[in-house]
Amino acid sequence: MTAGRLTIEPTCRVEFGAGAVDDLPRFVTELGHQRALVVTDRGLQTAGIAPRVGKILHAAGIEHEIHDDISANPSTAEIDRGAARARAFGRAVVIALGGGSPLDAAKGIALLAGNPDAAAADADRLWDAADGLPVIAVPTTSGTGAETNGFGVIEDTCAKRKVYIGHPSVRPRIAVLDPELTLGLPSRVTAATGVDALVHGIESLASRGANPMSAAFARHAVTLIGQWLPVAHRDGSDLEARAQLMFGAHLAGQALTLSGLGLVHGIGHAITARTGTPHGVALAAVLEEVIAFNAPAAAAAHEQAARALGASEGDGTAATIAAVRELSGPLDVKKPLRQLGVERNLLPELARAAVADPVTRNNPRTPSETEVRELLAEVY
Repeated sequence: MTAGRLTIEPTCRVEFGAGAVDDLPRFVTELGHQRALVVTDRGLQTAGIAPRVGKILHAAGIEHEIHDDISANPSTAEIDRGAARARAFGRAVVIALGGGSPLDAAKGIALLAGNPDAAAADADRLWDAADGLPVIAVPTTSGTGAETNGFGVIEDTCAKRKVYIGHPSVRPRIAVLDPELTLGLPSRVTAATGVDALVHGIESLASRGANPMSAAFARHAVTLIGQWLPVAHRDGSDLEARAQLMFGAHLAGQALTLSGLGLVHGIGHAITARTGTPHGVALAAVLEEVIAFNAPAAAAAHEQAARALGASEGDGTAATIAAVRELSGPLDVKKPLRQLGVERNLLPELARAAVADPVTRNNPRTPSETEVRELLAEVY
């Protein structure tokens, strides 16, 4: 960046550490409320995490309801249903509990609760809406960094595309990072969400919107993720690994909130919207290839990423790709597109959607549809 003006606004208050979730009632009351709507998914109900949160709130006298009608790829219809429940429940804190899907959905629900005449399909027009309900984010995976910003990525099932819903008022006031909540994650989820966090760090370094602060967050995030993701994947009960990975994912979220991301996410959104592929798996399918594509415009960023991953000196792009390959290989997360349910005749549509995705504007090298289609054919 040049010596121009730079404005950085802190993203949220962070409460980090094992057992931090036990203080949720205090956090609710500190935001001026005695009531909470917990937005989560059925998997966390079954796993006992949502009921545990409910018991913590009940014991402290916090009136609450648990809304678990959130899928792995939340749709505009789900956001509208959640908003209707939030309006019926009344003024409250929205506790976003889960991975990226419940966190993103909760922000949309909180926003629409404060805008009774709006619907999730109006996402593109909601940045000037009235304030939504206050949000506390409690991530249960180490990947999305969704606790650091006020927008969510949801699926418009009619248009078959991902849309962004958000507003400054629903940026979480408090992020509760309790690594104990991630101890039960299956290894495949640890791998996919960990790769998501890694991509956040790498893309933030190369983004057109990168600045000294986002780069600082991103470099340390990549270092932590590179060191601790393999450990957490091998032994999901290692609390130290879980804690370090969670903090790394949070720092990557801080980075992306300041810098924006790039083409890996543009393609990933297109794949997930059309096949339902888990987000991190969709990203892994094209990460190495997009790094190579960006090489002419991102050499300095790739050198930073390579150093953060502990790669030997040399060409930054080649070293980053080699380090990513070494890290992701044992995770078994990179798959060809044909194994993700992508038909070959879908490649042109995926390319169009990826180029049109707003996140792709931050990519260091502007891609054409033809270039993206060729990249997709390479990984088919």
